[in-house]
Amino acid sequence: MTGGTGRRRRCPARFTGPQRFLLAGSFLIPLGSFAVLPFMSVLLHQRLGMDLGTVGVVLAVASLIQFSGGVAGAVIAERAGLRRTMLLALVIRTAGFAAFLPGLHRPAVAVAALVLVSCGAALYLPANKGYLVHRAGEEQRPLLLSASNSAFNAGIALGPLAAAPLVLDSSAVLFGAVTVLFAAVTVGHALLPAETPDRPPDGAGEPGRRPPHRGGPFAGLAVLPFTATVLSLYVFMFFQHYIAVYSVPRTSPVFHGAVLTLYALLLVVAQPVLADRIARMPYGRALRVGFAAMGAGMATLAVGTPVTILTGALLVCLGETVLFLKNDLEALARSPRAPAVVFGHQRLAAGIGAFASGLAGGEGYQLAEEAGRAGLFWAAVAIQCVLSPVALAAVPRLRPARAAGRRDRCGG
Repeated sequence: MTGGTGRRRRCPARFTGPQRFLLAGSFLIPLGSFAVLPFMSVLLHQRLGMDLGTVGVVLAVASLIQFSGGVAGAVIAERAGLRRTMLLALVIRTAGFAAFLPGLHRPAVAVAALVLVSCGAALYLPANKGYLVHRAGEEQRPLLLSASNSAFNAGIALGPLAAAPLVLDSSAVLFGAVTVLFAAVTVGHALLPAETPDRPPDGAGEPGRRPPHRGGPFAGLAVLPFTATVLSLYVFMFFQHYIAVYSVPRTSPVFHGAVLTLYALLLVVAQPVLADRIARMPYGRALRVGFAAMGAGMATLAVGTPVTILTGALLVCLGETVLFLKNDLEALARSPRAPAVVFGHQRLAAGIGAFASGLAGGEGYQLAEEAGRAGLFWAAVAIQCVLSPVALAAVPRLRPARAAGRRDRCGG
């Protein structure tokens, strides 16, 4: 119920025990994963002697499985259940990390282990986010998703730092520790309660609950958020892939590391703080603000001084904070599918954007670098950021699937 002023009633943030456990897992899982995955190219090339061309193909295939497999993972979660799918995914990932132990001496086993880890990741994420927001009210979802994203980014930031001394000299110790960590997290997930169905067996569904969807994996796709996610990841991954090769020669490795650390810390803090404001922002405005911040950041990077590299990175961080959270929230609001399926769609969109960015970015940065004008690369990305909201204006805007009064309910 709303008050006389017409404003929404604010619901207190009350997380359940399972939600708190999943938020802790959102930190521990990337902590373990990113203690290993960022060093895979070094491990495969230097320790196992694979040539860089083969390493590139292996990593590309693993990334494709991890992103595009989210749709299959979402369909499995919709049919088998969220908790069961998370358990299956974690068993597969634990087996994958364990397989790296014999894989330290056998390249084929190491590649198979990496594929197992990627398959587990594809299965886990849609089910995890679906379970996290299951039966949560609209007021809770922005804070839950932003807290999960913050925990995830904290794990990503700390994982490589913790593992760096062990990667080459004590690889067996590292993979053994990660395997134990994932086994413990798997046991914790086994103790989670099974999620209640969206509709009770007698058919007397609760108000606002969604009936099971009988369509194919892409039925109910939220077209605008899907397309916006493709474009968001497309422009963002230019920064992710090429900021190091641009920043280090113009500053120093220490300065670059400090920028990335500050970026990660800001991302961890900013999303929960801004979550409610981002949730209340109209989608069109959020897209303009997010792409404008990202475009301003890319344009600032083009100057190429230490101050502008730091400033540009922080502006890109602001754009990421707005776009990534708002796209997920809007996809949930616009699709009639279960949350796990929606997150699977969003995962696929992220993969498409990252793949397209990889194809365009390598050749583009090389041309700019060879011409001695690497700043032009970032200027070109900034222009694409400016044009993205214009392109999205042509995408059909579907009505949100739920009633206008849905924001007044607190999750139980």
